[in-house]
Amino acid sequence: MPLLQNAVKLLTRPLPDVIDPRTHFVIDYLTAGAFLACAGMMWRVNKRAAIGSVICGASEIAVASLTTRPGSRPRPISFRTHGRIDLGLAAMTAMMPEFMGLEDAPQAKLFTAQAVVMTAVRELTNFEVEGAEHSFENIREQRQIA
Repeated sequence: MPLLQNAVKLLTRPLPDVIDPRTHFVIDYLTAGAFLACAGMMWRVNKRAAIGSVICGASEIAVASLTTRPGSRPRPISFRTHGRIDLGLAAMTAMMPEFMGLEDAPQAKLFTAQAVVMTAVRELTNFEVEGAEHSFENIREQRQIA
């Protein structure tokens, strides 16, 4: 799967960063919702795939909800750091079938497709926006300087 992720990154690199932070968060929550909905649908068919889907969905929600949004109060994760974490979440998603022992199951395709989408969204997002760089850590540093 890292090969597929690298291919997606390579294909999206020359494209402009067209996704703004607000749209990125909407996509994050839609991705998490898709994971959780798929978990519900897969529960009777393949419990390991359903559990993997819950792990991916919950991780996506956790990171999105802990990230500072432009113009909002600071949260523990800056938007730039969120972009770095997104690559890790995409890699985790891509490896979930192997981790859960379902490489040959048809449900593994869900994780591959989601990892590709997550990588593409990350590569097409503008993480260098003003007002989203603050996190709790930055605020503590600023208070210590002042």
